[in-house]
This record gives sequence, structure tokens and C-alpha cells, in this order.
Amino acid sequence: MVGIVVVSHSRSLARAAVALAMEMVEAGSVRIEIASGLDESTFGTDAIAISDAIAAAADADGVVVLMDLGSAVLSAETALELLDDSLRDTVVLCAAPLVEGLVVATVVAAAGGSRAEVAAEATQALAGKQSHFEPPVAPNTALRDADEFARVFTVSNAHGLHARPAARVVAAVREFDARVELRNRTAQSPWVSASSLTRVATLDVLHGHEVEIRASGPQAREAVDGIVALAARSFDETEAPTAPLPVFDSAMPLPASPGIGIGAAWSAQAAPVDVTNAQSSGSDIEWRNIVEALSTVRRDLQRIRARTVRFAGEAEAAIFDAHRLLLDDSDLLDDVRARISRGQAAAQSWLAAITRVAREFDALHDPYLRERAADIRAVGDYVLRALPGIAAAATEGAGVLIGADITPAEAALLDPKRVKGVVLAHGSPTSHSAIIVRSLGIPAVVGLGPAILEVPHGTRIALDGATGEVAIDPSEEVLAHFRALAADLGRQERAVADRATASATTRDGVAITVAANVGSLADAKLAARSGADLVGLVRTELLFLGHRSPPSVDEQVTEYLAIADAFDGRRVTLRTLDAGGDKPLGFIPSPPDANPFLGVRGIRYALAHPEFLRDQLLAMVRVAHEVPVSVMFPMVTNVAEIRSARTFLDEAIERDGRGAPLGMKVGIMVEVPTTALKARALTPYVNFFSIGTNDLTQYATAAERGNPAVASIADGFDPGVLRLIDAVCRGAGERALVAVCGELAADPVAAVLLCGLGVRQLSMAPRSIASVKGAVRSVDTERGAVLAAAALDAEDAVAVRALLSE
Repeated sequence: MVGIVVVSHSRSLARAAVALAMEMVEAGSVRIEIASGLDESTFGTDAIAISDAIAAAADADGVVVLMDLGSAVLSAETALELLDDSLRDTVVLCAAPLVEGLVVATVVAAAGGSRAEVAAEATQALAGKQSHFEPPVAPNTALRDADEFARVFTVSNAHGLHARPAARVVAAVREFDARVELRNRTAQSPWVSASSLTRVATLDVLHGHEVEIRASGPQAREAVDGIVALAARSFDETEAPTAPLPVFDSAMPLPASPGIGIGAAWSAQAAPVDVTNAQSSGSDIEWRNIVEALSTVRRDLQRIRARTVRFAGEAEAAIFDAHRLLLDDSDLLDDVRARISRGQAAAQSWLAAITRVAREFDALHDPYLRERAADIRAVGDYVLRALPGIAAAATEGAGVLIGADITPAEAALLDPKRVKGVVLAHGSPTSHSAIIVRSLGIPAVVGLGPAILEVPHGTRIALDGATGEVAIDPSEEVLAHFRALAADLGRQERAVADRATASATTRDGVAITVAANVGSLADAKLAARSGADLVGLVRTELLFLGHRSPPSVDEQVTEYLAIADAFDGRRVTLRTLDAGGDKPLGFIPSPPDANPFLGVRGIRYALAHPEFLRDQLLAMVRVAHEVPVSVMFPMVTNVAEIRSARTFLDEAIERDGRGAPLGMKVGIMVEVPTTALKARALTPYVNFFSIGTNDLTQYATAAERGNPAVASIADGFDPGVLRLIDAVCRGAGERALVAVCGELAADPVAAVLLCGLGVRQLSMAPRSIASVKGAVRSVDTERGAVLAAAALDAEDAVAVRALLSE
């Protein structure tokens, strides 16, 4: 009897499809194996798992493999090459639709059909559905060329199409049945395949560049529209862009992660891999070695990503998604395979191919994109060291790590309890590795030059990651200085950490709520561990971005309750989706907007698409019957908008049928200057105001944060911005709470000003909670009010900071 293998990106989808198919036949009458997902919850496919499944399903009559889409097909093809010739010849890769095809294949196999019959019948599984909906249409070959679709979009990301947005493009393209190509229209580059991460990233697309996209095939239009929509929302990069850091002299020590580190030197640098004398054992064996190494690294990266999310958050872990995509890059793998077919060994072929790609990044004009060459080399080294006979790099030492540089994966595996510091000959404070080291709380200094690599193993090193000071084999006097710094810092950190979960009350007894901004369950768990009093902002649009259809009411309820559970049922502020303009939803067509920041976004977008607002508010009402909920509407500009929004909320309460939830509050985001100035008129309609200082500053100063030429102007300490915050506090009076949820809230220096102005809730990223609570406890609100009054009359933001430093 013919065996069947199901290959899907989703393990749960595959199991459900198999369960449906087995309803059609007697239990045990067909052998079906599943090779789907990288684990129970992670989407992906693995060639080795597929080859093992084929072997398990193998029968004298052969095996038929059904796949869902994209890389599942590539993984299945690769799996065939891992099989012995005798088994490979009995396997058929079937192009049938997964669910319908599996049902038919199961029935035919149970009836004793041959593998050719099983595959043929499965391939025809859609015929009945197609004939039901429309008669077959003869292909019109004259229209084949005319069916190509093309559009142009502008890249708004501060660093252009770097690794993460490029990875989002490639992942999105692979979801469509279309041939998609891109070119940098601004630079007049040649066309490249949009399914290749290396090709896309090396287009050298910078902020403001125009990119042309074209596609052909059955889903060409959908593919083009999907990528244009992705670009319009900045490729789902949710972190606020920052002003570019200055270019440093690579021989100058650079502080990369604050803290004091003292310990013995150790090196994680494995000896460079010499592949000069590597010998090929035959193209089949060498390619199998590559495939197995790729599978090993893919699993390792998944584990490292999960660890990074746990300790550093989703944003820092995103780089590993780009790394995993590179492992499936068709341009890179085609190059490797071609070299192997010409007689090179696996290690030689891989090293040569990855070096070629890295050099292409080295040649790019933008410094940030050039820096991504290190990521390419990092992935290359992962795979190279996973090949047979090559030593892996060690990351299990203790003390102060010395190295030329470290990869993000190596950084993520460092144990903060054992590693006291990191000093690197090269590297950058902006690298992914440095970001991860910072998030782990390990002191680090980079850019010390090659001399640091000559320090003998075991030599004592002391470093100050905040100043860049490094002492090699320090004298007792110098060592005492570093120990004193470490003791002082330790006392400060312990004092803050010990009280992180305690409430923050000013010296004169004013309670300030310190809350967290979250965009996922992982963020919420991290925030709860960090001592947040409650959730001050849930960015619910993250449930919508990247979706082709909106989540159901039940799905939203599940997500919102999970976040509330992480906080043991404390109050959660759910913001209705803040989409539109510069971040449209993929499943709602949005016309081009010449200035998306001033277009249909926030509450304007929601009111223009009430079907989604109705469902979201219903989900929020249901959650509010379980836990305390504050409903917040974004970018409200006038009374009419909040009236309309509240009408929709009242309808949701009526639709739920249980009456208004006890303790439910309603508020708005203050992001528009005129809203701040009209706070008194808006107060009767709200329980609270939450000031989004990022957008408020941007609108008030007419300076986009992502534009390097004006980024320094968009400063939350600008007296004009502070006057707008003051206007909200005065307009709210005692009738409504005033919160701040922008970056200004996360700055401990700003705490005295905000408390002095009358702000009573600060909401921020989890990493800032402990330090802001500590700052609040040192505030006297009466003195803060005096400082705030002086700041309102200051000349500029520099003068305000000088005032606070006195």
C-alpha cells in the first residue's frame, strides 16, 4: 500500500487535515506521516524531518508527499536528495492542494491504488470545486505578458531595507503564487528576485529611496499589493526610529553596554576554519552535509531566538528571523550547489558562497547596511562550524570575554551570571550583538583594536561599560577604584530592583502609577517581571498588521485575556487599532497618501472602517467583564470623534447583552497639538488622557523622528511640547487622569518635570520601569512644579536639560 507524507508549515494544520482525511477510511488502513512545523507552535519545514517521515511511511508500493506552499516544496525536494537511491525512486512529490488532495489521496491509497494513481487523483482534487463555481476557461496566451503587474513604493524606514525589513519582504513574497522582482529605482539597480534575502538586502535601498516591484503569475496582483502595503507600514518595524549615531574611529574604545565588569580574560574565538585542503567525497555526500548543517543551525537559531525573547524581548530577537531566512536563500544555496557540483567540498563551497554575499554587503554605500555584512558572516560561520569535522566556537567561559567580535547567536548564549564583561577588538554599539549584550545586562566595550586580542588567557580585566574605560592587569589601586564603582552601582541597582515591584510614591506622598507599553504576550510577561504596576498601553494593531484577514472577536478576547493574566488581572489599557496612513492594514485597501502622517489614521481610520471597530470593541467589552479594562482611542482630534467612538462602544455593550462592565474606563491618546489645547472641552467624555509624546513632539515641531536632517529638532524636552503637556493637565484638572506613554515617560530625568506638571501615570517599555520608579521616589512635586514652570519659559530643550542638571 502507498504511504503518504504531509508537509506543512503548521503542525496543527497538518494534524487537522490528516484527521479529516482519516474520517473517509477505516482506521489504520493508510500509513500517513506528518513532517510539519519546526515544533508544536513554530511555523516552518525541515528537510531532515521530511526524509525521516518518508522513510517511516515507505512501503513496497512507494510514498506520495503532499506539501502546502513555498519553502515546503523546497524542503521536500531537498529531502529527496537525502534518501538512498532505492528509496528515492519510490517517492512522488505531488502538486495537489494540501487538504483536498490529502482526502482524495487517502481514499485512493486505502483502495489499493498505485502511487501514480494516488498522485494523479489527488492532483485532480480541485476539479469538482472549480467546475461548481465556474466553467473552465481556455488559457489566453495573448494576455500572458499583459498580466504582469508593477508599482512603485517609497521606503520610509530610517535604515532602508536592512536585514529585518528585507526578511519581511521575502517572507511575504513566499506566501504568493507569483514570480516577484524588485529594483532600486532611485539607484537604477538591476532587477532581483524578491524571494532571495541576499538579493533584496543588497539593493542598497536607503531611507527615501523609491523601489519598483513587478510580478507575474496567478497571484501577481495580490503579491504586488501586499508588498506595497507592507512598505506603507514600514515593514512592520514597530520600534520608533532613532537619530543616527555618529561614525566612530574603529580604534577608539566605545562604551556599548553600561556596568562595571571585573574578571579573568577568556576567549570564545575558535581558530579560523581552514578549508584549503578539504576534499570532496562526492557531490551527493557533500550536499547532504550542507543540508544537515542547515537543519542543525535552523533548530539552534529557533532555540536561541526563544531565549532572546525571554531575556531581551521580541524586537532584539527579530534578527534571528532574518538569519533563518538566509538559510533558505535560493541565490545562496544555488551558488553552493553549483560549487559542489564542480567538485568542491561542502566547507569550501559554503565559505566561498557566503563570502561572496558578505562582500556585496561590504560594497554598499550606507554604513548601517554595510554593518549587516557581519550578520551574513555570522550565519556563514554557524553553518560552517556545523559541518562534519569542524570545531564549534565556545561560549561557556566565565569572566571577561575577549574577542575580535561576536555574533548575535553567541551574544544570546552568554550567561550573565558567569560572564562579567565583554571587550571586543571591533564591533559597534549599534550592532545586533551589542543590543543583545545590553539587554542581558552584561557590561561591554567595543572597538579596542587588535591589541586586545593579545591579552593572555586568565589576565585580570576591569571595564566600565558606561565610559569605555578598560584596564588590563590593573594595579591594586586601579582595581580598588573599579570595585568601588561596582559597589556603588550595585547598591543603586539593588535598591531600585528591590523596590521595582513596590509602588512609586514621591517624597511628598504623591502616588505615581508606572505602567508598561506592550505589543505581545511576551512583552507583558517581561513587564510583569520588571515591576510594572499595570498595562498602560496594549498596541492591539499588532494583532492586525501582517494579517490578510482580521482576527475574530474570540481570537482577540483570548489575546487580551492572556496579557491580563500575565498581570494577575490588574488593569489593562487596550488601545483600539492605531492603523492607517503610514501603517495600513493589509486586508483593507488604502489609497496612496501623499502625507500619511497627516492622513486617515488612528480613530479616523477606525471610524472609516466601522466593521472592524465594532468587533474590536465587542472583544474589549467581553474582556472588561473579566478584568479591569481601560478602552483608549488613538489620535482623537475633536469632540465629534470621541462622541462617535463612544457611540460604537455603547453599541458593543448592548450587543454583548450584560450591561456596562464595572470599572471600565474610557480615554483618548493626545497626539495632536490642537487636542492638547482643547483638553478642557474633551474632559466630559473621558476618564483619562494618555499623551503620546512621540507623535505629539513630531507634530508640534514639524520634524519627523526618522529624518536624520531634523531628528534633533523633535525633542520631547522642547518647552513648546512641555506647554502642550501642561495644557492637558490644566484642562483635565481633577476630572480626568493624565498619563504619558511616549519615550519621554521612559526617561528618568523627565520624571520630575512630568510629575511637576501634574502627570500621574507614566507608561513605558519594560526595561525602563525600575529606573523610572527610582526616579519618581526622589521627586518632590512642589519642587517639580517650580522646575516645570521654569522649563515652560526656557529657551529650548538644551536649556531645559541644563535646568534639570543643576
